[in-house]
Amino acid sequence: MNEPILRVDGLRKSYHRGFLGRTETFRLEADFTVEAPAIVGVMGPNGSGKTTLFELITGSNAPSAGRVLCRGRDIHRVRHDERDRLAIHYHQSYQVRHFRRTRPAFMMDRAGSDYPIVHLFDEPQFNTQDGYIGFMLDFFRRLRSEGRLVFLCLHPNERFHLEILREICERFVFVQRGRLAHAASFEDLTGLAPVRDYLGTLLR
Repeated sequence: MNEPILRVDGLRKSYHRGFLGRTETFRLEADFTVEAPAIVGVMGPNGSGKTTLFELITGSNAPSAGRVLCRGRDIHRVRHDERDRLAIHYHQSYQVRHFRRTRPAFMMDRAGSDYPIVHLFDEPQFNTQDGYIGFMLDFFRRLRSEGRLVFLCLHPNERFHLEILREICERFVFVQRGRLAHAASFEDLTGLAPVRDYLGTLLR
C-alpha cells in the first residue's frame, strides 16, 4: 500500500522572546494528510504562518514538534542536500528557498527520490499582459499529472487571483493566526466567515 504523498503529523512551530521566563509570540499548528497528487490553494493574511508552513514542509525550518512525511520519509531526517528531491519551495519570483545545515550528511537519511514530490509556490507573480498565467497553470497541471503535489499560495489583491484559485485548485487551506482551516471546494472556502472577512470586496 502506497504511503500518502504528504502527511503533516502533529506539526507545531513556536517562536518566543526573552531568555528568562520566555513568552511565546507565535505558534503554528498543522495536522493533515494529502493522499494523492493534487493542486492545493493556500490563502491567509500576512503574518498568519503560510510561509512558515511551507518552510516546515520543505525542511528548511525545524519544527518544535511533529513530523512531515513525504511518501513516508521524514523530511527533517533527510540529508539537507537531498530534501529538495522530496519538497521544494519557490518564493515569489520563483527563486528556490534555501536553508542552513544543522547535522552532518552521514547522520541523515537519503531522499529516495530524484525529482521533487511536493512543489510549493509561495505568492508567485502573475502578469496578465503576457500570457504567463496560462503557461504557469499548464505547468501546475503537468506536475499534478506526473504524480506531484502542488501548493499554490496567493495573497489575493485582484479578482483574477481568485479566478486562478477557483480554476486550478482541488482543495484549499486557509491560514490565520497559525491555525489551518480546510475546504474541499472554492465554494466551501468562501463560505467560511474568516475567509469572507479576509477577501472583503473581492467577493462582490
